[in-house]
Amino acid sequence: MKISPLNIKRQEFSKTIRGYDTVEVEAFLSKLADEFENLQRENDTLTKELENAKEKLSEYKRIEKNLQDTLLKAQESSSKSIESTKRQSSLMVKEAEVKASQILEKAREDANEIRTAVIHLRDERDLIVSKLKSIIHSQAQLVELKLSSGEEALDAEKFSFTNKKKLDVNVDDIVNKLL
Repeated sequence: MKISPLNIKRQEFSKTIRGYDTVEVEAFLSKLADEFENLQRENDTLTKELENAKEKLSEYKRIEKNLQDTLLKAQESSSKSIESTKRQSSLMVKEAEVKASQILEKAREDANEIRTAVIHLRDERDLIVSKLKSIIHSQAQLVELKLSSGEEALDAEKFSFTNKKKLDVNVDDIVNKLL
């Protein structure tokens, strides 16, 4: 049987001749009932607070689990993102190396083409210079022949002669002036 404050207040004892003083016993029982009532209220309040705390704890545990799940997903996502970024940067570096290699190879080919063109142009220049020297030399000989045969009457002061019979022509000087 559960004892309540009301049970304590209503409790009656049998009366004997030499028993306790009923006023004192009733006063004590009244104090005891009041104290018991206060303890019972405090117990009810603490029980409700405990239930609220358990509910809050349960809610906090649920939130903690959600946070842990979210944190785990974020870590996995960041790991995947980092891996993806590393792969992409590696690919970009490889592509850049390939492009750089292609650019270098193209530059080498262009340089070789330019060298070949320069050599070819030098050869052509040398050939043209040789032809010019040959033409100038042959023209100088023709002029000399005409002068020596007397076909044309030229003023002797217009030409510089080292030898009256031979015209002094410096072919290299003429070619250098043309270049």
